[in-house]
Amino acid sequence: MSEIIKPYKNSSVGKKEQVTQMFDAISGNYDGLNRVISLGIDIKWRKKVVEIVSRNNPKEILDIATGTGDLALMMATLNPDKITGLDISVGMLDVGKQKINKANLSDKIEMIEGDSEEMPFENNTFDAITVSFGVRNFANLDKGIREIARVLKPTGVLVILETSNPTKFPFKQGYKIFTNVFLPIVGKLFSKDKVAYSYLSESANSFPFGEAFNNILRKNGFNDVTHLPVTFGVATIYTARK
Repeated sequence: MSEIIKPYKNSSVGKKEQVTQMFDAISGNYDGLNRVISLGIDIKWRKKVVEIVSRNNPKEILDIATGTGDLALMMATLNPDKITGLDISVGMLDVGKQKINKANLSDKIEMIEGDSEEMPFENNTFDAITVSFGVRNFANLDKGIREIARVLKPTGVLVILETSNPTKFPFKQGYKIFTNVFLPIVGKLFSKDKVAYSYLSESANSFPFGEAFNNILRKNGFNDVTHLPVTFGVATIYTARK
């Protein structure tokens, strides 16, 4: 990205600190609001991620930017030895821990606070690493991708689900209206943080996608990179190996 998009433009603190503050503020209603905004389609996308991960028969899984743990909970059906959910927002993690306890999966899923760009794991630890709607919030995208490569086993797989922009008429025009008008209005109506969903739409519109993001993965330690646009290209699933 040529420009670093931050949640709070008038704040003097860095993007990482701003993202943490923002997700802490919206953690309580994040799940419900996301279901409304995505019309529930994001669940279908995550199921596809789980299906791709399952092909690797992973025993150790890391879910980066795990948020409230939606994807981590879904991957528990793969019966790995352990799933680690990593996030910088304590507020989001607290919501996720409640969901994991309710599902009686505390022995399978561990939620920890941590920085995706400086992770507290040994080299070559995980069989599979996932990130759903998180890489665009990295303060330093290249550094974050290199850190993922460091902790992924040589035989492991990386699967990223991220927003992208439709390129064909009329989906391109409709998506612009949705992200620039509808999403911020809904966010302001239902969120305590009035700028959060404006940031989420702005960051989604500006983030590199498709082959541009494939190239970012390649230059930071990955190969065998593929991407799969879903729902007319409003999101893309990337799969890569070291």
